[in-house]
Amino acid sequence: MVTLLLDSAGTNMSVGLMENDQLLDEINEEAWQRQSEKMVPAIDDLLKKHQLNRQDLEKIIVGIGPGSYTGVRIAVTIAKVIAVALKIDIYPVSSLRILAHYEKPTVCLLNARSNRSYIGVYEQEKTILADTIMSNEEVKNYLSLHPDYLVSGKISYLGLKETPQDPLVTMVKLAPSLKAAPEALAVNPVYLKD
Repeated sequence: MVTLLLDSAGTNMSVGLMENDQLLDEINEEAWQRQSEKMVPAIDDLLKKHQLNRQDLEKIIVGIGPGSYTGVRIAVTIAKVIAVALKIDIYPVSSLRILAHYEKPTVCLLNARSNRSYIGVYEQEKTILADTIMSNEEVKNYLSLHPDYLVSGKISYLGLKETPQDPLVTMVKLAPSLKAAPEALAVNPVYLKD
């Protein structure tokens, strides 16, 4: 069973293949404002590398945001087009949740601009703080109240040291707990507003 993994909510583009509950291969690279031109060729490259074609895909897991307005739409749109064409299921997941270090409580952050952050806090399948927007000052206060939590995401904008995390590895770990969308066309990007 081959699963396509996609996310483009932040500055990176993440494309992966999962088979038998294992990450088979991935392309995870900085692609800010270039995800739309790079994602489909990256999918094709991974399939070709493993002598697969799109008809070998049985489902898609996609990060649905929050994140960059355009970035979030790219992965979701590509997932929907492939799912509809192949008549396969889409499993939506928070783009913040997949930044979590699976084994420990993690504050997951993305820059929401204008001195704000998208924030969600997760530990394995447990949601500690549902995805929301906070001012950067509120985020720093939250972090000071939870010094034992890991922090993940592109967080240099907050003056914090990043703890690298591969979102596709977390997607693979979360896969058994995710639920398929009722229909592919019902999957929509998540845009948080304050």
